[in-house]
Amino acid sequence: MATLDLQEQEQLDELKAFWKRHGNLITWLITAVLLAFAAWNGWNWYQRSQATQAAAMFDELDKAAVAGDPDKTGRVFNDMKDRFAGAALTQQAGLIAARVQYDKGQADAAKASLGWVAEHAAEDEYRAIARLRLAGVLLDAKDHAGALKALDAVTGKEFAGLVADRRGDVLLAQGKADEARTAYKAAYAAMDDKTDYRRLVEVKLTALAAPPAPAAAASGAAK
Repeated sequence: MATLDLQEQEQLDELKAFWKRHGNLITWLITAVLLAFAAWNGWNWYQRSQATQAAAMFDELDKAAVAGDPDKTGRVFNDMKDRFAGAALTQQAGLIAARVQYDKGQADAAKASLGWVAEHAAEDEYRAIARLRLAGVLLDAKDHAGALKALDAVTGKEFAGLVADRRGDVLLAQGKADEARTAYKAAYAAMDDKTDYRRLVEVKLTALAAPPAPAAAASGAAK
């Protein structure tokens, strides 16, 4: 029994010596792990809380948009920009706000909303849509140079047809019929033949005495 007690004492002494050498390091490691876990849980809670609040504000903005209230729509969008600038819902809110503002005669406010989305949206698609719509607003304001600049910033291939079509509109408004015709042809070629919008481009080309080949062939056959 005395021998067993001696062995236990030796083990205890070894444990004490080990803890004396490494105790602080172990304590720091455990603390770091616990802090990291707490931070991870806290961040997840924060993200969920932010998403819930952003969704509630977006719902409020959507109701204001349906009611056709550009002032409230703009205020809610501004609040979302301040609090949830990186949220996808805020980018969508900017596009909605701009539509309501423009429909209600607030062109400058619409330009500001679209400009924010064009510069700050995290997704390329939202930036492209904002710039396309901004180009339309600028075209209506006869700011042709600004409209073309907005279109130049859209680089996604999936938007090539729409960009070319809008570019044709701007060029035509500038009285550059030949260049507009070239842009519309590019738009027509870039669009899928099943796309309804392609028919509108075809109408524009026909009005410029440059109907697409299929339409020209059909016209020739009819004669």
